[in-house]
Amino acid sequence: MKTAFITGATSGIGRATAIELGKNGFRIIACGRRQDRLNEIKTELAGSTEITTLTFDVREKKSVFEAVQSLEANWRSIDLLINNAGNAHGLSNIKDGSEEDWDAMIDINVKGLLYVTKAVLPLMQKNDGAHIINIGSIAGREVYGNGNVYCASKSAVDALSQGMRIDLNQDGIKVSQIAPGLVETEFSLVRFKGDVLKSKNVYEGYEALQPEDIAELVHFMATRPKHVNIADVLVLPEAQAASTIVKKS
Repeated sequence: MKTAFITGATSGIGRATAIELGKNGFRIIACGRRQDRLNEIKTELAGSTEITTLTFDVREKKSVFEAVQSLEANWRSIDLLINNAGNAHGLSNIKDGSEEDWDAMIDINVKGLLYVTKAVLPLMQKNDGAHIINIGSIAGREVYGNGNVYCASKSAVDALSQGMRIDLNQDGIKVSQIAPGLVETEFSLVRFKGDVLKSKNVYEGYEALQPEDIAELVHFMATRPKHVNIADVLVLPEAQAASTIVKKS
């Protein structure tokens, strides 16, 4: 049975991915900042698979490495790494942007991905068919107004995915990226600082992607034959044509 290590597993795409993989033959290492939500996932997957949890913030380098090192011996062989943890903070013109928001996005979306990957790689290198899937965004390919730093952070995920694929080629580790468009999660609630009306408006008037849609794609990519690597996928709701072009009723 293969083991999947999933960051940002307490909500949205990460949670849906943990459930999808756990119910389809993967052992799960679910990671996040909120232990209560990790406990809920353990309860939901009870009887379906083996699961353990790690509580840490990907921004905190020391915590990341300590958490991975704390894994018990029977969890220290990882086949699949899902770098899902990420956030958008604010939607402001570069003149008005918050330095705290900038730091949060760079620290979580870029440095956090790097810290987790560096910590987990030693537990993957001896596994035939090991695979890393990074969750990027359409924002990493199409910059939009007031998205400046968020778009830059997701462009970095795109570049890192390509660089990691090159660097880890000789280690036999596949590297893929999924770049979703609009997915209905807590993403907008975080971006708009808890403003429920603003966040709901993002998803009104059309059928947005759901976290389960991305989770099913992760499962499909992770279960291809060893010689197949679906390296890069852009996935959008039917109503979305580009970052800011959405057909609403």
